[in-house]
Amino acid sequence: MYIEQAYKGLIDNWRYLIGILVIVGVWQFLGSFPLLAALALKEGGMSAMMSGSIGKMSEVLGSNTFLFFMLLTFVFGLIAVFLVVKFLHQQSLTALTTSRPKIDWKRVNFSFFLWTSISVLFIFIDIYFAPEDYEYNFQLVPFLILAVIAIAMIPLQTSMEEYLMRGYMMQGLGILTKNRWFPLVFTSLLFGLLHIMNPEVDKLGYGILIFYIGTGLFLGIITLMDQGLELALGFHAANNLTAALLVTADWTAFSVDSLYRDISEPVLGWDMLVPVFVVFPILLLVFSKKYGWTNWKEKLTGKVLSEEEFLKLDN
Repeated sequence: MYIEQAYKGLIDNWRYLIGILVIVGVWQFLGSFPLLAALALKEGGMSAMMSGSIGKMSEVLGSNTFLFFMLLTFVFGLIAVFLVVKFLHQQSLTALTTSRPKIDWKRVNFSFFLWTSISVLFIFIDIYFAPEDYEYNFQLVPFLILAVIAIAMIPLQTSMEEYLMRGYMMQGLGILTKNRWFPLVFTSLLFGLLHIMNPEVDKLGYGILIFYIGTGLFLGIITLMDQGLELALGFHAANNLTAALLVTADWTAFSVDSLYRDISEPVLGWDMLVPVFVVFPILLLVFSKKYGWTNWKEKLTGKVLSEEEFLKLDN
């Protein structure tokens, strides 16, 4: 009963409305101030800022510096989520994270290392069979700087997205609509559409949104089936961390000093669609077997208990 954990705090609709406004404001505006200030102090920074081009801003600041400031916006956003939940809703971080008595870090670690292993395997299989598409890009000092920034901050970035989408919004929408399917579908679509400004969309077309929306749907399903955010937190961190450290391209959001550079002509290929239609269903099977998931229809589309029903069961 993950959605019903919202009943452990204050659930007035106006609180969620104000909460979203505060979180987005801090994330998108206050969080962007350090990046904008850094650009303003650099020659050509103002024009890069006005263009809105991630590539141009990265070129002005340097890829690692730009990555740091970009990820810093999510740190502001994550702090905002936690403060809104604590002070506006008076809900605990545990209740926002899971229906279990405490956060299950073993679940986070299992999901993280499972998806890291699969991602690394897929990347090196592709490099092996299509070496002409990749260029070895290792430079010790830039890579070490990248690794420090990525390891320290990417988990915060992905956690912010999970706590906002699969946590705060899923619980709030579930309480509002009294069902599970709407918050699942809505947050999945919103998660995908928030990536519409990524450079990948310009190069690959809107078809890439299938991957983003599919990923959001997968993360939403494992959250509802497992009654907590732990698996989603681990998966998302692993996904973005391996992407940043192992392979980059000039046309991606993470155009950094990764181990390899993808120099192929960008096309919407199997590597974007296979995860959604093949790998994610297999992962759902693995998770369901390991954690004994049952009653899929009820957990994904059933009704949300009323506060009275939930408190009666919780006591």
